[in-house]
Amino acid sequence: MGTLDLIVLLLYGICLAFIFSYSMAQLHLTILYRLRKPRTSPDLQSITNWPSVTVQLPVYNERYVIERLMDAVAAFDYPSEKLQIQLLDDSTDDTYQLIREKAEHYGQLGLNIQHIQRRNREGYKAGALQHGLTSATGDFIAIFDADFVPPPDFLKKTIPAFTDVQIGVVQARWGHLNSNYSLLTRLQAFGLNAHFTVEQTGRATGGHFLNFNGTAGVWRKSCIQDAGGWQADTLTEDLDLSYRAQLKGWKFKYLENVTAPAELPATMGALKSQQFRWTKGAAETSRKHLFTVLRAPVSWLTKLHAVFHLLNSSVFVCVLFTAILSVPVLFIKHQQPQLAFLFKTGSLLILSLVALIYFYWTSLRRQKTVRFIPDFFMFLSMSMGLSLHNSLAVLEGYIGHKTPFIRTPKYNIVHRSDSWQKQGYRIESINPITVLEGMLAVYFCYGIAAGIQLRDFGLLPFHVMLVLGFGTVFFYSLFHSRRV
Repeated sequence: MGTLDLIVLLLYGICLAFIFSYSMAQLHLTILYRLRKPRTSPDLQSITNWPSVTVQLPVYNERYVIERLMDAVAAFDYPSEKLQIQLLDDSTDDTYQLIREKAEHYGQLGLNIQHIQRRNREGYKAGALQHGLTSATGDFIAIFDADFVPPPDFLKKTIPAFTDVQIGVVQARWGHLNSNYSLLTRLQAFGLNAHFTVEQTGRATGGHFLNFNGTAGVWRKSCIQDAGGWQADTLTEDLDLSYRAQLKGWKFKYLENVTAPAELPATMGALKSQQFRWTKGAAETSRKHLFTVLRAPVSWLTKLHAVFHLLNSSVFVCVLFTAILSVPVLFIKHQQPQLAFLFKTGSLLILSLVALIYFYWTSLRRQKTVRFIPDFFMFLSMSMGLSLHNSLAVLEGYIGHKTPFIRTPKYNIVHRSDSWQKQGYRIESINPITVLEGMLAVYFCYGIAAGIQLRDFGLLPFHVMLVLGFGTVFFYSLFHSRRV
């Protein structure tokens, strides 16, 4: 066996091992989720002295959804004298005018609503939140992104959860306004529902590190200040502050039964933009905090889950390398029959798949969602199809290459009849990465043909899913850009 073959097998084995280990961590969270104890709701009638709350709404060019958000927040069932609303507006278009008119309207109705603009977008969302914090009067800070529509009772369901002075954050679950808009939004909802049921609840049940999800949650103001405030050196300022706070001893609480619905990206360009920010930001946060976590005075199990939590975006890198190397592995396996025992480690993929099926099935069973099998395999396939795009983001994060915060465009799309095609803020998907995604779809077609020719069908399902995944991402990228 040559040196090149040895390198291929070594990389292939390392990537398989990481995917398997990550899947086992997800399996453990699933078990913890099933062991969770039901929470009792507080008696709201017994609460007479509600604390002061500042609601921060960081926005940037959100003409299609800003009025919807402001109407929802203005409808909060909370003592108006204890409520401050901050519009942290970095907009450079007519969103500014829409906010000003709406703020004047609600101000005349007696709401304490402030329209705050900065001279520049320094620090992007993190900078806007930190800037608003200097004039925030609330003891608690609720944060909502522009695409959210929180229910009127949101604050009355989350504020009572601060039962301990050491609780720094209460995070609610995300719902979806447009999960049935298209296949793209349905698959996003499929993945997010698993995070907001099994993952978050499992971590909370096990006493492991949680993360504030950037929106639809409430912070204790003193927790933000004690942890060092909002910092803009990563693209996931929420994950960064979450770890800094928990490393200082603050506790996080997750409320699975409190939901704030939001709009899912309806185009491939918008989805890729969001995925790039999330995966690169997670890698940047890992680079910043991983070794601190390993030295922290917490249990080894909490450290283990924190490691996979921080490194979760690295799964895309391992999936990409495993996929690309799987084709030469077919030929090496055929040429080196004496290594048959070694290739049996490929069964780790099957075990990983079983663990993920259990993970997602537990989530979907909780949601009472049908169509599990087709949605699961389409979600898994499209995740594979995004692995090239997301791997590049992860690698940029690890090497410290800085890029600006590009927010995900929202179009107020709720019903199937709604359209994004003639709206502004569009992000086109055609670039060299798109071409490579199309080429990878063809490459894995070759992998299917090679497997059939060699009469080795073990990787055939994997290659079929890769063709489907990269083909779907390539098609949507072309289709949505063409329709622009």
